[in-house]
Amino acid sequence: MSTLTIEPRYNGPPDSGNGGYVAGRLGEALLRSVGEPTVGPGVPWVEVTLRQPPPLADTMHLESDDGLLTARHGQTVIATARLLSEPPDIAEAVPAVSVDAARRAEAGYLGLDKHPFPTCWVCGPSRLEHDGYDLRPGLLAEGVTACTWTVGTNAADDTGAVGAAAMWAALDCPGAWTALQGETVIVLGRIAVHVGAVPRVGDTCTVMGRLLGHDGRKSFTATTVYGADGAVLARGVATWIQIG
Repeated sequence: MSTLTIEPRYNGPPDSGNGGYVAGRLGEALLRSVGEPTVGPGVPWVEVTLRQPPPLADTMHLESDDGLLTARHGQTVIATARLLSEPPDIAEAVPAVSVDAARRAEAGYLGLDKHPFPTCWVCGPSRLEHDGYDLRPGLLAEGVTACTWTVGTNAADDTGAVGAAAMWAALDCPGAWTALQGETVIVLGRIAVHVGAVPRVGDTCTVMGRLLGHDGRKSFTATTVYGADGAVLARGVATWIQIG
């Protein structure tokens, strides 16, 4: 058994962890537990299901059993992670736009005027400059978002390398903003990710999001992170749950 504690700065809602970042930490833990690297073209896809809001600054215990990693807070199951034997059917990369087009889209980021979680680590406009990722996914067209991500030192570990969990976080919110409409509030329910490569600190990436559809209170999205050279770095597909 091992443990995981999410530092308070990695929040999504004010009192719980950012879903993408927490899922990424669990994805890393699962891959390491089975002897797989966390980044690379041959790395398996990992799917994480969030069952309860991930706690901040409190210990979660990780249990691995027959390829399933379970994160518990006390007796409560917070999340589970599993390897996928093949990519999701909807795992194609969201087509990229130019950096200039992505920057133009950022001007229409709805979260600048009204944000359900304004202190979100990834896309919260109330975070101090360079404290969070400062992603501003604006609509390019109905159901499609784009933004840039200038990778800061806050996405790197103690060695200066950008880790897989940072990529999971970057794949999170740009998907959500394809589905947010009016007064709706949604949270991440499930995300499957493949991290083929990571950027370097200082690189400017482009992050694309696409709405795949709705089913009742659920929304389905796809996201892709492109590197400074235009190569696909990471892909994700997610399920969001409307809570308000």
